[in-house]
Amino acid sequence: MKHNDQIDKLPIVSFFSGGGFLDMGFEMAGFKTLYSNEIDKDFAQFYKEGMSSWSGEKREVSAICDIDEVPTDEIKKMVKGPFGIIGGPPCQDFSIRGSKNGFDGLRGTLTYHYYERIMDLQPDFFLMENVPGLVLLKKTKKAFNAILDLFREEYLISTERLNALYHGVPQNRERLFVFGVKKSLVKDTSLYTLNDLWFNWPVPTYPKAETSFNWGEPKGRDLVKEKLPEPPPELCIGALLISDTDKLAIPNANEFFKLKKLSKIRKIAEGDTYRPSFKRLHRKKYSPTACYGNNEVHLHPVYDRRLSVREALRIQGVPDSYIITTDGKLSKKFKMIGNGVPVPLAYQIALSIKKFLNELEYYKPKMNGHLVKRKTKPGDVKNPVEEH
Repeated sequence: MKHNDQIDKLPIVSFFSGGGFLDMGFEMAGFKTLYSNEIDKDFAQFYKEGMSSWSGEKREVSAICDIDEVPTDEIKKMVKGPFGIIGGPPCQDFSIRGSKNGFDGLRGTLTYHYYERIMDLQPDFFLMENVPGLVLLKKTKKAFNAILDLFREEYLISTERLNALYHGVPQNRERLFVFGVKKSLVKDTSLYTLNDLWFNWPVPTYPKAETSFNWGEPKGRDLVKEKLPEPPPELCIGALLISDTDKLAIPNANEFFKLKKLSKIRKIAEGDTYRPSFKRLHRKKYSPTACYGNNEVHLHPVYDRRLSVREALRIQGVPDSYIITTDGKLSKKFKMIGNGVPVPLAYQIALSIKKFLNELEYYKPKMNGHLVKRKTKPGDVKNPVEEH
């Protein structure tokens, strides 16, 4: 990778962009979204509205189509130097189709098509996000590893399971991340072993958070067997909630599914998230995974209603400046929110990638293959965290 004074604005191409949460995290870390792709027209509209209001400039999805229909020749003309690709192929597609044995079973998956686009565009690096079940379940592990082996022909690959809760997000959400960098950029592979340990993923701020604090629980359920400290406020959803008196003043705060049979709902205790449905959150605890299928949005801890669109966005770490102006379409809004990568986690991953790329820039090979340091590190002048 040639030295580039604009390394802090390294372009990225975003596939499966959804509402833009992953893009947002990377942009906060100093990357620039060059091109985006999303097949769902409603999600693309939410992206346009939310990303525009958040960034203060007009934003929209570049190509609203299937990933196979993305004009890669157009992207190649736009790319003038180093760039990366980011995206999270829908896990449902892989889980269903990936149950077939062998290579034929994975060819039809969107994960495989994501691989094809990467191989076609040849980015300097890529990031892929998906559910951890891909490497835990027998029916998908073999096929998914086959895709990783295809990547390894040209890329150094590192995989890691990260829980957003451990990284300061008030949500127990574990996902699988795959980072790849072109082997041709790493002149001396002795610095980077061919296992997953060569890349430094973000270090958890709160490792094993589920068992480290005295979380709020429903009355009558005493799980504390030892004296544990109170949980940090940033890991609790209490501060993210919106009172019914304020919901009209905050964008997207008055959007929530109406409940039926309120008499039954009122009997559900605060913190009872152990139910198969109608899980009521606790103000002094994190949220279960924000994955809102079949309109099953978590219940507000105090009020007899489900969470609002704004509260769900906050649980995903999305700033209030991200505003969706489309009326209605609640099912699509909550689905889009649940599909996204929590923004603070995306930001931390992006910072780790940026640091790695700067280190590649910092170490330059001599003709004999030994590495020497540059006189100055790219990005040394400014701290990327302080910039944002």
